[in-house]
Amino acid sequence: MRKVLNFVNDNKKIIIVVILIIVLVGTIYFINKASQKTAATSTVTSDKSATEQKLTGILSSIDGVGATDVMINEGENGVLGVVIVCEGANNIMTRNDILNAVSTALNIDKNLIAIYSMNN
Repeated sequence: MRKVLNFVNDNKKIIIVVILIIVLVGTIYFINKASQKTAATSTVTSDKSATEQKLTGILSSIDGVGATDVMINEGENGVLGVVIVCEGANNIMTRNDILNAVSTALNIDKNLIAIYSMNN
């Protein structure tokens, strides 16, 4: 027991530094774990981009469109394609309104937009 006490007394600075390093590593580990959980949760809650959410709101407010779901496929050089699923897709006039709205909102060609009828 006396040897242990002598060792502790002789190496106080080293022991304190080792304890501080252990506490620091533990703190970093737990902070990193907490931020990973937060990032995973925010990814799940916001699957849709802000543009997709805005476009869904705009399309849903157009007469005859009804419930709407939008997916925008984006690449390095802009929008590659848009998929729209909505209740009013069977009506040719509604489809035309959707094509015009999406083409204008995203500044893309109409051939990049696919519109499908929603399963009722």
